[in-house]
Amino acid sequence: MTAAIAAGRRLFPRGYADFGYQLLIWFGFLAAYQVARGVADRDPTRAFANGWRVIDIEQRLTGLGELTLQGWTQSSRVLETLVSWTYWNSEFTVIGLALLWVYFRRNEAFTRFRNTILLANVLGLLGYVFLPTAPPRFFTSIGFTDTLGQFGGLNHGSGLVELASNPYAAMPVVRRPVFKVLWLLWPAWVWFAVMATGNHFWLDVLAGIVLAMITMAIIYRNRVQGFIARLL
Repeated sequence: MTAAIAAGRRLFPRGYADFGYQLLIWFGFLAAYQVARGVADRDPTRAFANGWRVIDIEQRLTGLGELTLQGWTQSSRVLETLVSWTYWNSEFTVIGLALLWVYFRRNEAFTRFRNTILLANVLGLLGYVFLPTAPPRFFTSIGFTDTLGQFGGLNHGSGLVELASNPYAAMPVVRRPVFKVLWLLWPAWVWFAVMATGNHFWLDVLAGIVLAMITMAIIYRNRVQGFIARLL
């Protein structure tokens, strides 16, 4: 038993119990996430009404650039596959792996990193529940297509303010410049993918960026305050 405990301390930065606790938090959140989405999905009429409102706003501002992105991706089978699988894996698969990496390699940064992701998702879920919005792929009458439907019926997501769940806070927990650049480029690629697959409007992306910034400001408020103080 003593040897097993010692091995656990070598493998896990805070031992078996803490690692199990972190898994419980993450999978508990996933369960709550699915329940909340199930509640929101029961009001399709409202979701479609909100979707048409978003379309109207975008057309008045800049036009539906998402249609252009879909045209680009559908011209290349490789690109279409990449954006589809990016959408499918960008949230829980990539974030789950990022959480594991930070837990084992940068454990001192893990708690804030985890809290940033959880808080962003909770705030995003509030937007999903209280402001359900049908995604672009449902509006085939104006030219959108269901890109993911061509790849084995992959699950979909929708709803304004959902995109802040991507790992914006991952960049500060890596040391090498090349990895920092990759983490900076990753959100941009995800934004492209979610619009190109017809699952989010560009207003979703904008709302997600704002929500991510608010979340990071809350969790990393001491660093933000220090940065502002240096500027002043």
